[in-house]
Amino acid sequence: MFFGREEELETLDALWRKPTPSLVTCRGRRRIGKSTLIEEFAARSRARFIEIAGEAPAQKSTNETQLRAFSKQLAEQTSWTGGPIGDWFDAFRFLDRELDDRKTVVLLDEISWMGGKDPDFAGQLKTAWDRRFKKHRRLVLVVCGSVSTWIEENILNNTGFVGRASLNLDVGELPLRHCVRFWGEKAARIAPREIFDLLSVTGGVPRYLEDVDPGLSAAENIRRLCFLPKAPLRDDFSKIFNSVFGEAAETKRTILEALSDGPLGVSELAEKLGTERSGYLSRHLEQLAVAGFVSEDAGLNPETGRPLRLTRFRLRDNYTRFYLKCIRPNGPVIDRGAFSFASLESLPGWETILGFQFENLVAANLAELLPLLGMGGVLLTSAAPYRQKAGARKTGCQIDLLLQAGRTACVVEIKRRRTIGREVEDEVAAKIAALRLPRGITVRAALVYDGELSPAVEAGGFFDALVPASKLLGF
Repeated sequence: MFFGREEELETLDALWRKPTPSLVTCRGRRRIGKSTLIEEFAARSRARFIEIAGEAPAQKSTNETQLRAFSKQLAEQTSWTGGPIGDWFDAFRFLDRELDDRKTVVLLDEISWMGGKDPDFAGQLKTAWDRRFKKHRRLVLVVCGSVSTWIEENILNNTGFVGRASLNLDVGELPLRHCVRFWGEKAARIAPREIFDLLSVTGGVPRYLEDVDPGLSAAENIRRLCFLPKAPLRDDFSKIFNSVFGEAAETKRTILEALSDGPLGVSELAEKLGTERSGYLSRHLEQLAVAGFVSEDAGLNPETGRPLRLTRFRLRDNYTRFYLKCIRPNGPVIDRGAFSFASLESLPGWETILGFQFENLVAANLAELLPLLGMGGVLLTSAAPYRQKAGARKTGCQIDLLLQAGRTACVVEIKRRRTIGREVEDEVAAKIAALRLPRGITVRAALVYDGELSPAVEAGGFFDALVPASKLLGF
């Protein structure tokens, strides 16, 4: 099942128009579909495809383990007969011998696992590119991995690779309108609330969406995906997190748990964790952000037009928050096969979680949202959640999404309730009144909602844009 990714495929396809070979880096969280994207690219290009993946880290894993895996996979896909490989210089030399003038895509997948045991791996790859691979004019070599920090440190920020990478792909979650396609023809018969309930758990992660049964309710899908002893998402967090972060996984998990209740600045996070603010903590946050688990909500101060002095970090991965808040605490009961719930609403903290999840889904689909707000052709200077702290001369306020463009600011309220009445107008009016802006700025108000909207709100004319969440699904 392959849906969407048309922009990424078009960008990759443009590489064939170059007169020279291309070196591509591809990053993104595990299960996001990086390898599938590259395989689809090769298939649509009618190119020869060679995929060699690093082996997942194990207690006794060594560099020799990775070299043996490389040898076996190369032999399976080419005419090479296989055999022992002494080092990565030889590994890349044997790979080069199997390349010719045909249009070819080579994927070196989970590159951090492949080269993590050899400090000279990146250097050998750079040498192989300079002396061997770049001689093949119709070659696209893709270096792919879910440990984004490794790619960043060893390739993107490595002076030895400066000027060599043709493209850096950062693969994110699928837009909502493509997520719906996993329901097939049945999507048109399913209430948007049902779809959003399930997407609040899976996010736009293709691998999770592949396990959705369109014939079942959202509650039953979530039960089967999350709350059975061997369910696919019962413990997928530990699998992907430990393999990506290794020994640092436990520290990073405690950070995500602290962020699961809402965005925090570094100082606020340090206080919640009972530690001191330090570069060490900031580095963990940076790595979580690069890996796609955390979002840095850094916009412009609407009062000054300058970057915010206080940046907050938000847990952006929907599955991760659901795992930490709902699955992990119930782990022992789930593993005994005794966990049950009558409805999603009976899950502890479900409505609070859904508020965060829905905001994440909307924020992750900004490109689809802007045209619905009448801002499709507007050059934004800032787009981020905004919190104004109360002071001696100003009132505090929390804005779900503040869009800034030239002399215009758009306050976007994101609301998920069964019924939404005129009280939402009072809430947003209070935020606008509290918001400190320079003179001459036009303020617009928009509501993105999932629920039954009161006709009085539609007729009242307070909001400049009313966007039912179903439009983000393409309905």
